[in-house]
Amino acid sequence: MATQQNNGQEQDLNHLRKVRREKLAELQANGQNPFEITKYDVTHHSQEVKDNFDELEGKHVVLAGRMMSKRVMGKASFCNVQDLQGNIQSYVARDSIGEEEYKAFKKMDIGDIVGLEGEVFKTKTGEISIHASAVKLLSKSLQILPEKFHGLTNTDTRYRQRYVDLIMNPEVKDTFIKRSKILTAIRKYLGNEGFMEVETPMLVQNAGGAAARPFETHFNALNEDLKLRISLELYLKRLIVGGLERVYEIGRVFRNEGLDTRHNPEFTLMELYQAYTDYHGMMDLTENLYRFVAQEVLGTTQIVYKGIEMDLGKPFERITMVDAVKKYAGVDWNEVETLEQARELAKAHNLEFEERHKKGDILNLFFEEYVEEHLLQPTFVMDHPVEISPLTKKKPENPDYVERFEFFMNGWEMANAYSELNDPIDQRERFKAQEELLAQGDDEANTTDEDFMNALEIGMPPTGGIGFGIDRMCMLLTGAEAIRDVLLFPTMKSQGAAKNEANNAAQSGAAAPAEAEKTVEKIDFSKVKVEPLFEEMVDFDTFSKSDFRAVKVKACEAVKKSKKLLQFTLDDGTGTDRTILSGIHAYYEPEELVGKTLIAITNLPPRAMMGIESCGMLLSAIHEEEGEEKLHLLMVDNHIPAGAKLY
Repeated sequence: MATQQNNGQEQDLNHLRKVRREKLAELQANGQNPFEITKYDVTHHSQEVKDNFDELEGKHVVLAGRMMSKRVMGKASFCNVQDLQGNIQSYVARDSIGEEEYKAFKKMDIGDIVGLEGEVFKTKTGEISIHASAVKLLSKSLQILPEKFHGLTNTDTRYRQRYVDLIMNPEVKDTFIKRSKILTAIRKYLGNEGFMEVETPMLVQNAGGAAARPFETHFNALNEDLKLRISLELYLKRLIVGGLERVYEIGRVFRNEGLDTRHNPEFTLMELYQAYTDYHGMMDLTENLYRFVAQEVLGTTQIVYKGIEMDLGKPFERITMVDAVKKYAGVDWNEVETLEQARELAKAHNLEFEERHKKGDILNLFFEEYVEEHLLQPTFVMDHPVEISPLTKKKPENPDYVERFEFFMNGWEMANAYSELNDPIDQRERFKAQEELLAQGDDEANTTDEDFMNALEIGMPPTGGIGFGIDRMCMLLTGAEAIRDVLLFPTMKSQGAAKNEANNAAQSGAAAPAEAEKTVEKIDFSKVKVEPLFEEMVDFDTFSKSDFRAVKVKACEAVKKSKKLLQFTLDDGTGTDRTILSGIHAYYEPEELVGKTLIAITNLPPRAMMGIESCGMLLSAIHEEEGEEKLHLLMVDNHIPAGAKLY
């Protein structure tokens, strides 16, 4: 039944698209091709007219925008036009615009771009409107906008078709206007503090300055492999060496990592460096910057995010990592003298660590597990272990720790700052330790940057430096729940075969041209090996007692400190969320699984994995492809309800 309904809707949409193309052909045949219009002089926007009604009443104005509704009533009609600032109603009468023009107006469609001119007035119901003297078609919409009352709500389609999202959802436009204002406010503050904005390379030979896996590419002209930058640090420090005492850059960086509500492989980072100050100077700058930006953009230093009130007006808390772990985990790291003691403590607290982890790494594992989630109010966590801070100055009184802080709000890391390491001999030793980690399989470790080493040997003054996650700042200040809600065009998994065709067909039923043929992905199974049936004997007793159920994926995220595990929050039909962990991160990113219907065994005893209770098992199909094992989750039709039993 549902399939018939969908087919009927698609046929209706195809008919409507066909009618729009016929209207365009008629206009073109009559020498009225809207696409030949090159400009239209606008005098006002909708909100300006409303805000200045007393001054503009009875005056002639010219606006332009997208027609969002139209009500034709014989000789007079109403339409609503949406522009950058909002929308405004227009009264369109045949006697005011002329008979031929009125006929043309009646043929216009929802979604068309129109020019509108006329006098400002107020209707009997008190609505500020335009009494049109002319309505001109400036661009013909050949597509159908989403249904008016339900708008565009599918998140996948919203992210892929941000242009439609901006048209249909005013709050989305408001978010990105606020984002622009946030960046403007940051630049204003830093300009007043004497900082100079600079630009540094995105394509680099050596991607350093952070612990992250880079994207790699090839430059044909030089026949040389290059990487996309993961950080802005090493070039900005070169400029401090060159005598530019206060520099900053706001730019995209690229990290070849997972996707979730707080991570996108390309994101906006701001780094700034100030000569002759330290990490305490960076704390003061951060506190003042956040207050200034919130006041400038929101008009207040008190913000609320998902019901949590945060006060940027109060002094931010400052606490060492050791004190934070003592406060929230009850472990006093000052009493931990050896690596063996640290490992025993980790085992006692069910913290998984790797053989290469040193004492400081394990302290950081305690911090991530026990502390981060409590740091809701603005908090500076200071004095990290040297093992996790390869570019930071050691504390003179305690060289096991460094002069570094991370700034937290809402349990998120918002910024990371150092008293920058300017000792070239120490720096070379740190790079050497990083290269050893790289050799041990840590693909996020740095390699030695010889040109940067040369710059340090020329001499860098004592310097404070900091990196800010701009996207997370925008999330907190706009109330956005996911990083994708503050990125105009977030990274999305392509939609199977014929990727360009899918893009050009606008990637959804709401916007697929009538002419676009549905392409079917052709899969080559010639290199696939499947285990012969019953090669291993089936234990039918166990199998018969397994409870197979359909489950809906409500949320999915990567498990911290695990490269393989994804944590699923599932609707199993009981009304209580079920958590299942599955080692399939190599094959899927979390975001692409949300909303899918999967098959799980739901009557297995809970099993602890990475300190999380996993209650059940998701089923996958396993095969071998060119000697490598591959997994694919069993996904079923979304019409199957959560909790449906399988036989």
